[in-house]
Amino acid sequence: MLDIKFIREQAEFVKDSLAKRHMETDVIDSVIALDEKRRELILDVESKKAERNAVSKEIGRMKDKESRESKISAMRNLGDNIAALDEELKTVEAELFDALAGIPNIPDADVPIGLDDKDNVVIRTVGEKISFDFEPKAHWDLGPALGILDFDAGVKLAGTRFYVLEGAGARLQRALIFWMLDLHIRQGYREFYPPWMVREEVMFASGQLPKFADNLYHDHQEDFWWVPTAEVPLTGIMMGEVIEEAELPMNLTSYTACFRREKMSAGRDVRGMKRGHQFDKVEMYKYCKPENASQELDNMVADAAKTCEELGLTYRVLLQSTGDLSFGSHKTYDIEVWAPGCQEWLEVSSISNIGQFQARRANIKYRPADGSALQFVNTLNGSGLGLPRTMIAVMENYQQADGSIVVPEVLKPFMGGIEVIR
Repeated sequence: MLDIKFIREQAEFVKDSLAKRHMETDVIDSVIALDEKRRELILDVESKKAERNAVSKEIGRMKDKESRESKISAMRNLGDNIAALDEELKTVEAELFDALAGIPNIPDADVPIGLDDKDNVVIRTVGEKISFDFEPKAHWDLGPALGILDFDAGVKLAGTRFYVLEGAGARLQRALIFWMLDLHIRQGYREFYPPWMVREEVMFASGQLPKFADNLYHDHQEDFWWVPTAEVPLTGIMMGEVIEEAELPMNLTSYTACFRREKMSAGRDVRGMKRGHQFDKVEMYKYCKPENASQELDNMVADAAKTCEELGLTYRVLLQSTGDLSFGSHKTYDIEVWAPGCQEWLEVSSISNIGQFQARRANIKYRPADGSALQFVNTLNGSGLGLPRTMIAVMENYQQADGSIVVPEVLKPFMGGIEVIR
């Protein structure tokens, strides 16, 4: 959430930022008008309350009964007027809060202007696309042939966009999760295992509500929301807290399943395991001081890239354009890995600097060591990495001519002796 003072003082800049995101800017005029109305009401209410307090003291000293009763009657009328103004103020504040909650983050000056993901800029590519002396298969052919991936069973159990991993396939995914968590712990992250359902205010704090309500799974009876990413509980875990400066940066990592009501259509982008309503992901998350956020973003990109490198995957890093930038992001890098069977680059991580956007919604601050006023922290998040696209890349890059899949070296300790999936 943006600071109302910032919007008030930098209205044209905020409008320009929204325009770069290809959004209507009228909301800023509405916010400023509501803010002006709110401040006018506050002054009016405070003035009338001060008048009531002064007259109340005066009444206590009055000797003349008739004059006293007249003042008391006038104060009753003033009290009714104050009550009405208080109610109007509550309404205006609620409208202002809702309007502010719908305004996305300001893009960083480095973010390229674009319409969508086609305008993302490739920063670097690491490694060469693997070449085979045979025609490589896509994972949707490899997996079923090996008996490790069953799309029909997924449809039978839950419908389209679901699948079942079994045997060495299930173990391979578990190995990836275990290994990635261990890697991030070595990189200085602290592991958390949070609930996969959270309260509404936690969804709001992370920026998921109200913007993405239609894409979230919600238990209406208990009012729980299924997490679309571990970013949500990792934001909420410090909600309303004050962190000591010496504790920053705080690096967190977590594995969760993720649940999203994806609006999907048939086609190349969704075939196989690439996109579904449920998937696994290992998340990285940081709390830091705002002035260190740029360096921490670079650090997190390097940590995610290290995951690709140790898996032996060819990858590239892209800087998202304004048209692809998520609602809460200030600046985002994507990491994509090459899948030779699908013959495409698959996004396995988005690493974002969120600025103070989430911290304001969640009221997360830090106490400077010099004793100065509390400050909002900066938050960052990134996949480290997301499944199942990492699974797809491993299956397709490590396939052999006979249809088997060699287990990457770093995953072998987690595979119970399985070195080749046949």
